[in-house]
Amino acid sequence: MYESLNATNPFLLFADWLKEAEGSEPNDPNAMALATVDESGMPDVRMVLLKGFDDGGFVFYTNLGSAKARELATTPKASLCFHWKSLRRQVRVRGMVERVPDGEADSYFASRPRQSRLGAWASRQSEPLGARGELVEAVESFAERFPGEDIPRPAHWSGYRLKPEVLEFWRDGEFRLHDRLVFRRSWTSEASRWETLWLYP
Repeated sequence: MYESLNATNPFLLFADWLKEAEGSEPNDPNAMALATVDESGMPDVRMVLLKGFDDGGFVFYTNLGSAKARELATTPKASLCFHWKSLRRQVRVRGMVERVPDGEADSYFASRPRQSRLGAWASRQSEPLGARGELVEAVESFAERFPGEDIPRPAHWSGYRLKPEVLEFWRDGEFRLHDRLVFRRSWTSEASRWETLWLYP
C-alpha cells in the first residue's frame, strides 16, 4: 500500500493528510507537539497549534517570554509531531527554527479574535501567577486601553518557522506492518532537494 503515498514532495503529502484530518479529527487537527531543548540539555515538549505552512516550513506563534521562546533563543532547533488518532497517522518533523518577519507576525496577530489579542497583551507567559483573578484583571485593563478592534501586536509576541531537514510520515498497517516514509533534505551548491527512504516499521 505504500506506493499510494506521494513520495515526491513532503509538503504536498502533508497538505493532503492535514486536509483529511480536518474532516475526521474531533478537535484541533492542527495541534502538534513541539520539542525544544533547555540550557541544561534537557528536552522539553508541549502542544502548540500550527498556524501556517509552505515550502519554507511550519509556523507557530507564542509569547517571547515563554519557556519555548527562551529555549529556542539558546538552541534554535526543534522537532514537531502531529498525531491524528482518527486516521492512525503521524508526521514527525525536525529542523532549524527562525523568527518570522515582523510583517508576517503583524498580519497573523490582526486576524486573531479580539479576546485572544487582549490575552496576548495580558499574559506574562511562564511567569508565576498568584491567582487567576490577576490575569482577568490584566485582560480587563488592556480592554480599556484598546477599546476598539485596532489592537497592535505586542513586542513580546511573535512567531517561529521550523525549516525542516527531515520529515517522517507514518501510517498504521495491519498486524503492525506500518508504512514509514522519510524525506531528508539534500543540499547541493545551489539548491536543495528531497531524498526519500522507506523504513522498517
